[in-house]
Amino acid sequence: MNDTAIDYTAVFQALPGAVALLTPELVYAEANREFLRVSGRRREQLIGRHVFEAFPDNPDNPDDGAASGMRNLEASLRRVLATGEREAMALQRYDVESSERPGEWDERYWSPVNAPVHGPDGSVVLIVHRVEEVTELIRARGGRGAGGDGKGTGSRGRVLEAELYTRARELQELNERLRLAHAREREVALALQEAMLPAGRQVGHHRAAVRYRPAVGALNVCGDWYDLVDLVGGNRIGVSVGDVVGHGLEAAGVMGQLRSALSAASRVAAGPAEALNVLGRYAHVVDGAESATAVTTFIDFDHHIITYSSAGHPPPVLVHTDGRVEFLDRATDPPLDARPTPVPRPQARTAYDSGATLALYTDGLVERRREDIDTGLARLAEALARHREADPESLADAVLLELLPPGGATDDTALVIVRL
Repeated sequence: MNDTAIDYTAVFQALPGAVALLTPELVYAEANREFLRVSGRRREQLIGRHVFEAFPDNPDNPDDGAASGMRNLEASLRRVLATGEREAMALQRYDVESSERPGEWDERYWSPVNAPVHGPDGSVVLIVHRVEEVTELIRARGGRGAGGDGKGTGSRGRVLEAELYTRARELQELNERLRLAHAREREVALALQEAMLPAGRQVGHHRAAVRYRPAVGALNVCGDWYDLVDLVGGNRIGVSVGDVVGHGLEAAGVMGQLRSALSAASRVAAGPAEALNVLGRYAHVVDGAESATAVTTFIDFDHHIITYSSAGHPPPVLVHTDGRVEFLDRATDPPLDARPTPVPRPQARTAYDSGATLALYTDGLVERRREDIDTGLARLAEALARHREADPESLADAVLLELLPPGGATDDTALVIVRL
């Protein structure tokens, strides 16, 4: 059977599990038959309604933290929207109001899983909300309906209930502590990265803008870097960007070491290829520098020449004054530590006219899930060309606004704009 012959609406409705689709505003977009059955709702009572309007919190819940299902569910859904990552929740008590008898509440227990559906730009466009009702398991009475007296088996049922619920609460509390620890590490890593990266500034008398946007959540944060240095001999500067695989404090530390090493090497190297050769040798002895990428450009303002070399990094973009876009991709080599024996890296040159614009960036700006990177590169080229007459600060802001998803990217993004 071809994919075009599959009725996916019928498949969704026939799923044996209880599944609903929520919009980013947490409004029900669709629900299958099983979800309607276990929730005791008709379709018209759900579709188009906010999740907590359709299923409000029981006002008579005990105020002891045990019946905090609504608060926990909302927190989980918000995290899925922010991080774009699937999340399985611990067992939750979430009472359901009778649709036939308003004001009467059924004590219910659920095991929810929330998963994102990504759009073409990588943003979350829907949340798949799947629930499994475990109320009967929690309420195990033992022997009822089976000819037993309910004593011995009932005791085992109550033990099972207490054990299961206690373990679920412990798991939820542990997850929350891990999230808080993760958030603290992320905050420290971002502060460390901010301290190590140079602020936006003029290099000599040339105008440049720099931007760094951390990934949403904790994914791949603190691995991107940039650098701008005045070079010895003539009216020249070096501009570089790089990317370290990993996240958190370790990535921030490796990033700082590589940025400092390249900055020092650029000041004494004959060209960008030699600077990357030195950096590659250094990367071999730095734990965590595996598969790191970098690209560096030497700009000669007196002769209007850019010399460049890349170690596995996306190519810089040169936007000429007439709007023509040139990707600087004629000197691309593997990442910094890819070869056990160092081999001289290539470098290339290109000319420009006064007033042209050079952009260096990391892959968080152009890569999206299920999208060829050439699509992202074309989007970047178009944005740079269209806004080329803006000053570097305004141009950098416009590019980030147009290329990054509204909710933030799932990878770090560094961007450097230089007016030549």
